[in-house]
Amino acid sequence: MTQRLHPLRATHALAFVLAIAAWWPIAALAQGAAAFPGKPILFVVTSPPGGSNDTFARAIGKKLSESFGKPVVVENRPGATGSIGEGFVAKSAPDGHTIVMISSTYTTKSAIATNLPFDPLTAFAPVAMVGKGPMLLAVAPSTPFKTTEELFAFAKANPGKLNYATSGTGSINHFATELMGEAAGVKLTHVPYKGMGPATADLMAGHVQVLIASAPSMLAQVKGGKVRGLGVTTVKPSAIAPGLAPVAGAGAPGYNVELWWGILAPAGTPKDVIAKLNAEINKALATDEMKEFLAREGAEAALVSPETFGEVIRSDIARWKKVAATAGIKAD
Repeated sequence: MTQRLHPLRATHALAFVLAIAAWWPIAALAQGAAAFPGKPILFVVTSPPGGSNDTFARAIGKKLSESFGKPVVVENRPGATGSIGEGFVAKSAPDGHTIVMISSTYTTKSAIATNLPFDPLTAFAPVAMVGKGPMLLAVAPSTPFKTTEELFAFAKANPGKLNYATSGTGSINHFATELMGEAAGVKLTHVPYKGMGPATADLMAGHVQVLIASAPSMLAQVKGGKVRGLGVTTVKPSAIAPGLAPVAGAGAPGYNVELWWGILAPAGTPKDVIAKLNAEINKALATDEMKEFLAREGAEAALVSPETFGEVIRSDIARWKKVAATAGIKAD
């Protein structure tokens, strides 16, 4: 015969089962966060070795490896303006063991791309910002311009006569130059290149007259006298490029473009894992060693929450969509 539980005992048993069911996900989540990382972390870089994304990823990866006691493997997956590497991470397991380094170009690309293999606003969970810094406005040494005011005065008197280089259509320096032209009321002619290397080379040779580029890409050439630095794209002077005044104060009111670098994880990564990564990254960025390293590379440490970083991404994409519409910037 089947033995039946007393109604009161049955009620107690049901309550116990429901309590266990309610407790288990919370306990499992806490245990998962405490155990993270449980294996090596794959840190994807969406550009070839040697660039700022790669350099920053390797420095942060080393610090994370030391603090977590697990290997952090930096893997370069370049191509399609970063979309190949980003797409790989978007499809990876959302457990914090696969992350990707991005920069401001993620937002300019997202503003105009129509065929990305992921949704730039929903495919990732923001983890941390690593650094930020100004871009530099530079001209060829063969030009007569010694100040930004002189450059703008000539450009206003000669619309379209000056050529500006970029690392490609839709790049951050493409958007930054078009935004500058709009703020200053000048018209420059765009000459896109396949990368910053050839763009910088042609600026030094005088084949193009103007280039806005990141400090890591341009500061050495400015200091070496190979190009002439005129200003910085941030609203305030920057310790990264002492002696260069903000472009906004030289006839481009309201102009402000700040580069940044940051880290994403796949959407759905547990919030406590994101918080743990963010805390360790910010801890590393707060050290004098990392501050000095970033300064040498043309950036300053940026310690922000995942939520703040996410808002930066969203607002930048919205901003660049407006610039693209005004300037007629479209993906190749």
